[in-house]
This record gives sequence, C-alpha cells and structure tokens, in this order.
Amino acid sequence: MATVFTKIINGEIPSWKIAENELFYSFLDIRPISKGHTLVVPKQETDYIFDLDDGLLGDMMVFSKSIAHAIDRALSPIRTGIVVEGLEVPHAHIHLVPIYDKKQQVALGNNITVPDEQMKELSDRIRKEWESAS
Repeated sequence: MATVFTKIINGEIPSWKIAENELFYSFLDIRPISKGHTLVVPKQETDYIFDLDDGLLGDMMVFSKSIAHAIDRALSPIRTGIVVEGLEVPHAHIHLVPIYDKKQQVALGNNITVPDEQMKELSDRIRKEWESAS
C-alpha cells in the first residue's frame, strides 16, 4: 500500500509544493514546527533513509541543500536546520526547519499553527526562490 508521501507525490493528496525533480519531491509539512518547515522526500518509496542507495542518499542531500538555500533567501531565518527522525511516516524524508531564534525548539512534535493562506504564501515564496536559482 502506498504511503501518504507517495500519494502526495502522485497528486492524490494535495500539498503545498516547493520543488520537484525526477527523483525528489519537496513540500511544506502540514504539522510544522516552524514557519516554512519543509519536507524532502524521495519518489522511491523506502522506509528507512539509511536503506537508500548511496547515490540516491547523496543526491537527496544535495537536493535538500538547494531547498534550504531557497528557504534562507525567502524567509531570512538565522539558518535552516535539518531533522531526520523517520518515525512518523514509513517513507524516508528529511525535515528542513527554518530557525528564527537561537532559543527556538527544533523538535518534532512542537507543532505550531499556520493558517492555510499563510502556508500558500510561504510555499510560493520558497518555490520562487528555488526556481530562480535552478
């Protein structure tokens, strides 16, 4: 059975898409811990990130780097952090978390509420930055 991320990639579930290429799909997390919290997901459905082929794992990090730089340009955080926990959805993924304050809690489960209209605006801003650099 397809994971929720595969359903998002296939367009069966809507998302606030940031970027996509032949191997990866990136979108805003619907349970963000920070404004602009973004997920990077391989299109290949693999549960554990460290079970990915070395080349795909490396490519995923490079793709994530391009998204993180787009977040930095679009939202001006102190920096964008990375979290890889892999317990919520059985599909490898990377969390890119904008950090706006040195005391900010960067832990999954510390969710904030971001209204849908702001999620759309955030995704548009990040996507535009990613596209301009691509």
